[in-house]
Amino acid sequence: MKSLRIWIAGIKWRPDIWTLVLLGAIVYVWFRPPAWVSDLEQSAPALQVRLLDGRMVSMEQLRGKVVLVNFWATWCPYCRHEMPAMEAFYADYRGRGFEILALSQDDDASAVMDFMTREGYHFPVAMADASIGPALGGVSRLPTSFVIDRSGVVRHRISGQVHYARLKGLIEPLLAE
Repeated sequence: MKSLRIWIAGIKWRPDIWTLVLLGAIVYVWFRPPAWVSDLEQSAPALQVRLLDGRMVSMEQLRGKVVLVNFWATWCPYCRHEMPAMEAFYADYRGRGFEILALSQDDDASAVMDFMTREGYHFPVAMADASIGPALGGVSRLPTSFVIDRSGVVRHRISGQVHYARLKGLIEPLLAE
C-alpha cells in the first residue's frame, strides 16, 4: 500500500494517521459546528414584533403552531450556513403547523431585506430588540434558536447552528403532540 504524500509548496509531506484524524475533525467542525441543545420548560413571553414586510406578529397569534425563534445576523458565518437548512425545513413542514420567526441582530433592516431576497429565503424575519433574547431565556452567541410548542411553552434552546436532521428530531415530536 502506498503511503499518502502531499506536496505543499514543493515540499513532500507524509502525515501520520493522527494528523489526518485531526484535520478531518477540524473540517467537520468547520462545516457542522457543534450545537448545544438545552431542554427548557417555561412559558413563552408575550412578544410582538414587526416583520420586515410590515406585518405585526405575536406569540399569541402563533399559538397552535410549533415555532422556531432564531436569533441570527447577516455578518455571522454560522448563521448564514444554517439558513438553507432552515428554508428547506420551513418549506417541508410549514403546512404541518410549523413556523419560523427569524430575529436579526443586524442594525440595518434594509440590508437584512436585501440579504433575504438575494438568497431566496421565505420565512418571516423581524429585527430583534434587546428585550426579546432575555425574555426567552438568554442569547449569548449567534446563532441561537428556541423551539416553542403548540401550547406556547419554550421546550428547547439550541446554542449554535441548526441543521435539517436536528430540526427534524426536535420539531417532529412536538408536531405529533
